Amino acid sequence: MKKYLKFFLLLTIMLSVSKPVDLHAYKILYAEQFYRLYHQHFYQYPEDTMENIHYLGMALRSDFANPLNALATIENEKEWEKYRYLFYMHVNLKLVDSYLKLGMKYDKRNAYFYNYPWKFSNLDSLETAEECYRYALNFWEDAIEWSDKAAEHKFAWMFIEEIQFWEDESFRIQTGDLNYQKTINRELDRLQKVREAFEAMDQNTY
Repeated sequence: MKKYLKFFLLLTIMLSVSKPVDLHAYKILYAEQFYRLYHQHFYQYPEDTMENIHYLGMALRSDFANPLNALATIENEKEWEKYRYLFYMHVNLKLVDSYLKLGMKYDKRNAYFYNYPWKFSNLDSLETAEECYRYALNFWEDAIEWSDKAAEHKFAWMFIEEIQFWEDESFRIQTGDLNYQKTINRELDRLQKVREAFEAMDQNTY
């Protein structure tokens, strides 16, 4: 018993003389800060994808930080303008990718005859998948719009090296090498066929 009393007495003394640790919290305000919260998940559960969608959505809705704190070195106003266009394009592309991943989680890619007992659950799931694909299509159209702005003639021969990947994405959009519309429309057409197969199911097909 004396042994435990000594231990608690020593612990009390240590806690009383130790200083509290200062934790410096700060509020996330700027587009770049929210973008930095986007990250890859190993298992890609729907809630993980939704978390990324939230951060990317906040990045689109938030003000930019001072150019001193941009994700690339900004030398003049023209570079600052192009940087913002490329940022919006890139974040929209990430949203396209995220919504496609989310949609695939709910997409019943085949309608097997033995799925009949869960026919209506599968139809609900297909509706969620379609909604995700249509969101992805909207963000793809926004990405094209921002890429067009970044590709305007006044930015000819201007490349911001630290965000070369974004420059490459914009170039691929302009040349048609990157085209999510084809992918999304193909998925929507296939999804509709699966939906029709589920709707045609009844006790006679089971």
